[in-house]
Amino acid sequence: MQTVPPGDEKIPLLNDPAKRSLIYQVGVVLMVAALGYYLMYNTLNNLERQSIATGFGFLEKESSFEIGESLISYSAADNYARALIVGVLNTLKVSFIGIVLTVLLGTLVGIARLSSNWLVSRLAGIYIEVLQDIPVLLQLFFWYAFFYEMLPSPRQALNPFSGLFLCNRGMIFAVPADHPVWGWMGWAFIVACIAVYLMRRWALQRLYKTGKPFPIFWCSLGLLLGLPLIVWMLGGAPVAMDVPQLRGFNFQGGMSVSPEFAALLFGLVLYTAAFVAEIVRAGIQSVNRGQTEAARSLGLRQGRVLSLVILPQALRVIIPPLTSQMLNLTKNSSLAVAIGYPDFVSVANTTINQTGQAIEGVALIMAVYLCFSLLTSAFMNWYNKKMALVER
Repeated sequence: MQTVPPGDEKIPLLNDPAKRSLIYQVGVVLMVAALGYYLMYNTLNNLERQSIATGFGFLEKESSFEIGESLISYSAADNYARALIVGVLNTLKVSFIGIVLTVLLGTLVGIARLSSNWLVSRLAGIYIEVLQDIPVLLQLFFWYAFFYEMLPSPRQALNPFSGLFLCNRGMIFAVPADHPVWGWMGWAFIVACIAVYLMRRWALQRLYKTGKPFPIFWCSLGLLLGLPLIVWMLGGAPVAMDVPQLRGFNFQGGMSVSPEFAALLFGLVLYTAAFVAEIVRAGIQSVNRGQTEAARSLGLRQGRVLSLVILPQALRVIIPPLTSQMLNLTKNSSLAVAIGYPDFVSVANTTINQTGQAIEGVALIMAVYLCFSLLTSAFMNWYNKKMALVER
């Protein structure tokens, strides 16, 4: 009788875990594809039966509606595609500024929550508990009502100092008059940021090799301030300001921050920062207490212990949940439609109401927020890997 060598036995197809897993996965993919095809086929048939137009051809048609705030030039004569781009940029503006302010405020409150000062710690705790327990939509309504009801009309606008006015039309302030040198100063600042990054890498390598420190802070500050200042002086040192003036029922000139934008930004930042503060607190407490004691035994001041020893180790705990809060802030910005800020959802809703193409409009909303989430996650995952502790 011929025997089969060990390892050469034929395993039945369904008894092989690897093959069985592959069959199940292929089956699930085919089922999802079939369901998607069925839904799409039925939807297109129903739309055709009711003579409802489909496709994205409407993007080239004239929008015929105004948008109160825009980072680019826009008028009602532009097409829907440009209107939607305006909405995307408005969402990016409030999301980017909101994320930066949320991280700063949340970090400060989280550190204050662990303060040895009883009053500071309790005030931070009250802030966290109160802001977390109030729905973000109610906070948006509160700030919107505050800016419209509590602030006076333009004719009675508050004027804390020259060139700044506060009223129910927003915050209007003086800005430098239009001049080409301001654009060149912006480019100079970007070049300075790149130089600071390269200098910091070189300084760290030098420190690891020779043990000699380099004054990174003061050199970086000199580059960031000095290079734009040199460009400003070479460009003629313009000092003319565009000061807002009250004309009729509103201000003309200067730059303004609308009540809708301010209310949305305040509400999102204060609400999300309460959760970020708890994340920062938990991250700091996750670091072994012996690290703090070892750093103090070396003679480091409390601030240096926190910045050089505690926070770098706490980041590996802070970054993953912090990413979720960044995504939450971006998605919560869609509530702007409730207070009249023209974000992407608001512009898309107007487009849907005028064109009747709800499927395409909702698909665009989903695609845009999906891109925002994926890009934010990709950046934070890269940063998380960069900050991860390398074990020896």
